[in-house]
Amino acid sequence: MKKNEFSKDKLKVKTFETVNEMGKQAAISVAQKLNESINEKGFANLILATGASQFSFLEHLQKQKIDWQKITVFHLDEYKDLSETHPASFRKYLKERILEKVQPKKVYYLNGDAEDIDTEVSRYEELLKTHPIDIACIGIGENGHIAFNDPPVADFKDPKLVKVVELDEACRKQQLGEGWFPTFEEVPTHALSLTISAIMNCKAICCVVPDIRKAEAVFNTINAEISTACPATILRSHADTILYLDKNSASKL
Repeated sequence: MKKNEFSKDKLKVKTFETVNEMGKQAAISVAQKLNESINEKGFANLILATGASQFSFLEHLQKQKIDWQKITVFHLDEYKDLSETHPASFRKYLKERILEKVQPKKVYYLNGDAEDIDTEVSRYEELLKTHPIDIACIGIGENGHIAFNDPPVADFKDPKLVKVVELDEACRKQQLGEGWFPTFEEVPTHALSLTISAIMNCKAICCVVPDIRKAEAVFNTINAEISTACPATILRSHADTILYLDKNSASKL
């Protein structure tokens, strides 16, 4: 194994000098997984994450040779009661950064501003049950969350696939710090999120985590006890997960 590659439990970790190289290599790997699924069964189901950490990865994913007309896309989470025209909307993010450009066969969005949230949660759960995910592309929050499963609400044995969650203060501060909202008060307190069970059900997981702000969370993900105190630690028990880091996010390892 190369110097910049190692494993912890079942988790493979790959570190790169730059965010650009990290994003490129993650995109190549995801494209390979998607193409394998398409070759095997004629289609692929994909989950995409949002946030500043995914910029480079999504940019490079568009450059890969992928038959997007055979891919159905889901996303990880969406703020509750936030319009998709809001600058921080994850639906808006995905449309503008990749999906309107690559034109997948089908995209299923989580509608955080649906009139009946319970019905929306049930609808998305059924879609996930009927579309087993080949690869989920996710990140890790500064508080160690995956999707919006912050430590207070994370459940490794969650019976649900989708749920409404309350965002903890660290998570909301991260959203403010990344520039998605002008003030802390404007950061939503709740979101719709895929659960940890839904993420762990995915056949493969690509976890892209650059930036010095994530160094502590990365250290804990790899070294802490597997527990909901750092929800991302559960990735060490998944059979096919690769964690992609840049030198800054890996700086405490």
